Amino acid sequence: MLSLQEAVAAAFRNNKDIRIQEEENKISQAKIQEAQSKFLPQVNLGAGYTHSGSVLQLSTIKSTKKDIGIFSGYKNDNNLNISVDESVYNGGADIANFKQSELGLRVSQETLRVKKLDVEFETKRLYYGLLLAYEAERIAQELFDQAQAHYEDVKNKFGQGTVSKFDLLQSKVQVSKIMPELVRAKNAVDLIAADLKKMLGFKMRDSLALKDKLLYSLIEINEEEFLKQAYLNRPEMNLKALGIDIQKWAIQMAKSGWRPQISAEGGYSYRSNNLGNMFNNRHSNWNAGFSVSIPLFDGFSTKAKVDQAASRYAQAKLEKEDLGEQIAVDIRQACLDLKQAEAIINSSKDNIEEAREALRIAGVSFDNGEGTNLDVLDAQISLSQIENNFSEGVYDYLMAKAFLDRTMAGSQEGK
Repeated sequence: MLSLQEAVAAAFRNNKDIRIQEEENKISQAKIQEAQSKFLPQVNLGAGYTHSGSVLQLSTIKSTKKDIGIFSGYKNDNNLNISVDESVYNGGADIANFKQSELGLRVSQETLRVKKLDVEFETKRLYYGLLLAYEAERIAQELFDQAQAHYEDVKNKFGQGTVSKFDLLQSKVQVSKIMPELVRAKNAVDLIAADLKKMLGFKMRDSLALKDKLLYSLIEINEEEFLKQAYLNRPEMNLKALGIDIQKWAIQMAKSGWRPQISAEGGYSYRSNNLGNMFNNRHSNWNAGFSVSIPLFDGFSTKAKVDQAASRYAQAKLEKEDLGEQIAVDIRQACLDLKQAEAIINSSKDNIEEAREALRIAGVSFDNGEGTNLDVLDAQISLSQIENNFSEGVYDYLMAKAFLDRTMAGSQEGK
């Protein structure tokens, strides 16, 4: 037994796209750490051994502080060193990369919201669709039962000689015409239930029952407020805005090719032909330095990259504007669909009882010999059509509201 909220929560737990995107969020977080590492020094520890057939001997040079071998080498050369490299400034590329990685995490998070909204909307569509299928099956079953009962009544009357054979055949044909509709209605229930089970991650053999009914509650339509909420809350709008920011930093990254590159490095090492006598001042050495590289001409490569990034930035701004216009269209569609469904509901709900009464009167008139068999059959069909119109109107209203929620990004059950 599932309520709509429980169905959405189950879909969130089991949907593969959502789980994949959750892993993507973790990847984006790791990319931030990777970008941060560019600002930290790179420290490396190295060790090695080399045996040489001969080594230059500078026997005439005496050193009181350092073993001359650390400069000229040893036949059995043991080396242990630690080095530190730091990129002091690379034209701002590391900063741009870090900012882009932060924005990338937000993109991943907003993408997860998009997937949840899509899964929620699809779950609602199938949940409401199954409720509608239940109602259509009930109406078809009721119509079939009415037609079958009427046929039995007409058959009895025909045996008594009070109705014609035409009425008997007409009633029998009515039952035959309704039977396929009932079969289709039952199959629709099974098919939609299978789709819903797949969405929720259930097995096909699992039983499924819905707690909710095909009911509706009218909402106040305020298109301007709906549009405002959609602009503020819809993750697609946030994604477009983030895309603009990412492309802005892409321009800065491209421009780094015109700027100086500054790096610093240092190291400390021990070198000896005897491991047991390596760690002392005579066998140690150190180095430190920095380098500056100023680009003068790169064949216009950086200019081409900047031009590309600027064009992508302009594209991102246009895409956001286009999405804003589409959201306005979607809000208008949702409002029109709500009004249309409400009109269908209002025109149908008041006529259901009247159609039931008309069927009762047609039956009484036929029993009394004042009405025709066709009047009864038409009244049965009219009642089923009005009930179907009403239930379909309720379904359309619920789906229009679900579409409005999706457009405004205002629900996300169990987020």
